Amino acid sequence: MLLKDKVVIVTGIGPGMGRKLAIEAGKVGARLVIAARRKEFVEGVAAEVVAAGGAAVAVAADVSKQADCDRIAAAAIEHFGRIDGLVNSAYGAGPFVPFEEGDLADWRSAMEVTLFGSLQMTKSVLPHMKAAGGGSIVNVSTMETRKPLAGHGSYVVAKTALAGATRQLAVELGKYKIRVNTAIMGWIWGQPVEGYIDSMSAQSGTPREIMIAGISANIPLGHIPPDQDCAKSILLLLSDYACEVTGASLDINGGEYVAP
Repeated sequence: MLLKDKVVIVTGIGPGMGRKLAIEAGKVGARLVIAARRKEFVEGVAAEVVAAGGAAVAVAADVSKQADCDRIAAAAIEHFGRIDGLVNSAYGAGPFVPFEEGDLADWRSAMEVTLFGSLQMTKSVLPHMKAAGGGSIVNVSTMETRKPLAGHGSYVVAKTALAGATRQLAVELGKYKIRVNTAIMGWIWGQPVEGYIDSMSAQSGTPREIMIAGISANIPLGHIPPDQDCAKSILLLLSDYACEVTGASLDINGGEYVAP
């Protein structure tokens, strides 16, 4: 099994790819500690993982707080005795408004979660990964770092900073056999995007199928990548099949990054 007996922490568990990532990781043998701010939700996802035959512990936590990050890492050690992988999926974003209308306090808040939350989680797992003889950290990013959308400044800037952190940490932590990589997502077909398309369709009067076709036309593989399949690519970066990959950015977006 791809991640047999590896202990993996995933932050920012939500109804889209985060949930699918946890379920798929459990199926390939990972022992999971999953974290999000919503206690009931993250406990529900942990129950799904267990029901599918995996092992998972849920922790309600806010990664913008170092104490919460330490608590997540401590849960992994308490239940499973080690930490082999970390997926930094938690992010923050302010209101999607033009820069000149926005409040930079919202940008700072996004940084606290997306960038510093990921750095704090890395600080929390570092001594345990060193003790284990290595590990893999995957920072989840977005194609908007290459193709920014107007009004998404707080999200884009925080994720762009996270990409720089990936490269910096890869250089500094490689001596401990700790790999650090970025997964760059585009459109992801799942509950959040389905809800967004339904909402925009209702507002504009454009049929849902037309909107989906318009998005898919800009993706070389011809469809919006399903969240479950995007999650599987992250599992590859966590696994020993990527043992010589660090400081890299893997595009998991159906080739959208090369589309005009």
